[in-house]
Amino acid sequence: PVFTTRPDTLFGATYMVLSPEHPLVEKVSSPEKLKEVKAYQEEASKKSDLERTELEKEKTGVFTGGYATNPVNQKRIPIWIADYVLATYGTGAIMAVPAHDERDFEFAKKFKLDIVQVIQGPDGEAGELKEAYTGDGTNIHSDFLDGFATPQAKAKINAWLEEKRLGKKAVNYKLRDWLFSRQRYWGEPIPIVHCHNCGPVPVPEEELPLMLPEMTDFKPTGTGEPPLANADAWVNTTCPKCKVHAKRETNTMPQWAGSCWYYLRYIDPRNDKMLVNPAFEKYWMNVDLYVGGAEHAVLHLLYARFWHKVLHDLGCVSTVEPFQRLVNQGMILGEDGQKMSKSRGNVVNPDEVIDACGADSMRLFEMFMGPLEQSKAWSMHGVQGVHRFLARAWRLFVSSEGKLQKDIVKDAPSEEELRLLHPLIKKVTEDLERMAFNTAIPAFMVFVNEANKLKKKSQETLEVFVKLLSPFAPHMAEELWEKLGYKPYVSQESWPEFDAKYTIAREIEIPIQVNGKLRSKIRVSPNIENDALKEQALKDEKISAMLQDKTIRKVIVVPKRLVNIVAN
Repeated sequence: PVFTTRPDTLFGATYMVLSPEHPLVEKVSSPEKLKEVKAYQEEASKKSDLERTELEKEKTGVFTGGYATNPVNQKRIPIWIADYVLATYGTGAIMAVPAHDERDFEFAKKFKLDIVQVIQGPDGEAGELKEAYTGDGTNIHSDFLDGFATPQAKAKINAWLEEKRLGKKAVNYKLRDWLFSRQRYWGEPIPIVHCHNCGPVPVPEEELPLMLPEMTDFKPTGTGEPPLANADAWVNTTCPKCKVHAKRETNTMPQWAGSCWYYLRYIDPRNDKMLVNPAFEKYWMNVDLYVGGAEHAVLHLLYARFWHKVLHDLGCVSTVEPFQRLVNQGMILGEDGQKMSKSRGNVVNPDEVIDACGADSMRLFEMFMGPLEQSKAWSMHGVQGVHRFLARAWRLFVSSEGKLQKDIVKDAPSEEELRLLHPLIKKVTEDLERMAFNTAIPAFMVFVNEANKLKKKSQETLEVFVKLLSPFAPHMAEELWEKLGYKPYVSQESWPEFDAKYTIAREIEIPIQVNGKLRSKIRVSPNIENDALKEQALKDEKISAMLQDKTIRKVIVVPKRLVNIVAN
């Protein structure tokens, strides 16, 4: 048995993976593979769950020599064991769909296993995949699921599996038992007193919060007891119930305990009477955006949600969920494309980058490298390129003598400037909302290049540019704001708004094809009618010369995009 959240991809399952600890491993392994399988199991047992499931680690695994049958198409698929599958998650066995799961894709590529695309994204085409497509879409290569969108395909395959008694819908919970206590000094003390007569007794509410005692020696006791066991005056107390001698709990809470609800305390940090004022909590919750690395968020997000649900059940918070939106940022890899580590010698020291190119260059390049969610390889050459762009932007404002450029005037912006500026405002605003920083930065580069061609530049235009640049290169933006004569900070200014009439291009470029091959381009109004576009395309000098001895069979106009002339 396997558990999957994507039964709609079952036709794309090309192999199976068991966790090294799975009870069926020995049974499915062929005699000639058993020695290799056991050696792999031994190696996997030495790693923690976090090490095994680390996203950027190189995938490892061993073929068991055994096979399984895919129930939807009766295909024989190989069974592997790999340490990225955990015995404690799901059933400890997965159906591997490499076309639509990043880890399965990496594994399949490494071990040359079949990759079959069965989901086509809204903008995608069927073909060889360069990376796994993990989103929703429409089923292809899936027999009776072909053409169905993901929600319908899931319902259809679930019904089919249940009818054939091959599977059933189920809810799987990722939260495992949580070992809450820690044997160390640093941590929230657990407010429990152990009494010989009454057993474990909670510390009375009026004595909360229970504070850690002042100690100078935090080392282990050597007896197996936590460091707090050495604080005799603090440990020895009286039972809140029967008033006889008792001892405090000497374990402390884990680091997760405090970090699971800090967002609630931020709402009302000075309240010494309650967790949070209910009116404040109702106003501010829930958190709009949670940004965290996937490996960190797997645990922290689970524990925070669990903690929040406990508080919700107790009536302490008004929302069922603590976070409205989750974004997992990708990892920055070394220049060799591998995860940074001392052993590989590929660690990038931020201090050295800042010394060489400045903090803004480093910050801007991190945003420019690629989509926030993807892992990207570092490039010092790329940082230097961004540094040169910032230098060009600086020269747009400041002369070599350190004064404002003479071509900066107090006049109102010209229409040419407005048509340059407002598309920038629109692009940067929308990309910030989408957290698509990497696509906003080229818009800044285009603006700087075009603005440098202007004979004069309105200070008003440059003021708006500095406001837009501020979240991306804050140090330089503040310097430029001061150069323009303003105080105190550009970061305190209101965000610019774009005027839609200046974001519409006055002309657009239309490619003209003859028999499917690009032969010319023309510039036309974006509002041009199809017949007028066809007429202009046929009048183009290059096109008319090419069509002299040919008969035009058809002219295909794709509005605002393309003209294709079929002729022979």
